[in-house]
Amino acid sequence: MLFHSSIRKELARSFGATLVVLVTVVMTVTLIRTLGEAGRGVFNPADVMIIMGYTVLSDMPTILSMCLFMAVLNVLTRMYRDSEMVIWFGAGHGLTSLIKPLFRFAWPILLVIAALAFLILPWAYGRIEDMRDRYEKRGDIARIEPGQFQESANGERVFFIEKDASGKLAGSNVFIATHKDNKETVTSSRSGHIDLINGEKFLVLENGQRLEKTAGKPDLTVAVFKTYGAQVEGDDPSGRGLVLSAAKTTLELIGSPTPKHLGELSWRIGLALAAINFVIIGLAAAGTNPRVGRSVNLGFAFMAFIVYLNLLVLGKSWIETSQVSFAGMLLALHGGALALALLWLAKRNNNWSLRRPRLTGAAAHSEAQP
Repeated sequence: MLFHSSIRKELARSFGATLVVLVTVVMTVTLIRTLGEAGRGVFNPADVMIIMGYTVLSDMPTILSMCLFMAVLNVLTRMYRDSEMVIWFGAGHGLTSLIKPLFRFAWPILLVIAALAFLILPWAYGRIEDMRDRYEKRGDIARIEPGQFQESANGERVFFIEKDASGKLAGSNVFIATHKDNKETVTSSRSGHIDLINGEKFLVLENGQRLEKTAGKPDLTVAVFKTYGAQVEGDDPSGRGLVLSAAKTTLELIGSPTPKHLGELSWRIGLALAAINFVIIGLAAAGTNPRVGRSVNLGFAFMAFIVYLNLLVLGKSWIETSQVSFAGMLLALHGGALALALLWLAKRNNNWSLRRPRLTGAAAHSEAQP
């Protein structure tokens, strides 16, 4: 049908434009947040763009749902404003007849959202956690930054180097503070360099001094040295000790139905169900009012989306703490949202009204008689 085809084309244009804007905004915000985390030492600064890509990819189910909702709402509102819906209603069709063309346009997007939620989202989270864990377990040499105090991987040492010779693994004014086996040691030297001795990396210090103090004892040992070697730790090759539920595959969550896993599973299922409900809500909410501005529908879209998303997060936390059941939460939230949207759609389609109809003519006169 020509009318259905024109609706789908306009929906595609609106969806594409909204997607470009939202992805640009999300990428900008994510880049700023990732740069801040890299500055605090959470990520490797060289991996900022990769982390940003994984983060945006994990946010795509939410972004696509928002784009789909706004596209439906904007296109149908435009049709009301330009009186195209009057022609559609005059041809004997109602709002419910638009459900078919809307879902013919939306079904590929809904499949992509489901695939992202169940498959890509845990994979992206897993890559982010791997890069975070690998950066935390980097060796002492990789941690040293000129002009900054850096802690070793095991937390027993603090390094400081004033400046280094790039590519030569050497530097000047080296400071090392160590706390191990109830002993506190402070070592400083004019210069130092990395040397490989018997297959192990050593930090060789030259022209410095070493202060050692045992906890609970007043004695302080001071030693002046010309050359002193301290072994440095390499990278920790071990894998992640703790795997978050967000980084586990959907099959792993289903195979081990703990409250944490069910909470994460409800979030992934909720992303797919919410996208379906947003199509119905957009159809029911579309309209125009000449007394208000055009931005009202846009504000409603943001408000409805934020409320629904917060309910998803709240439901996930309730399931994780065993306050509600997994099935009960899905039925109450998504089933309730669908029922309200369908009731709203039926009200507008059938012109239901809660107000008492006004009486005219003889009926009004006869009712007024005692």
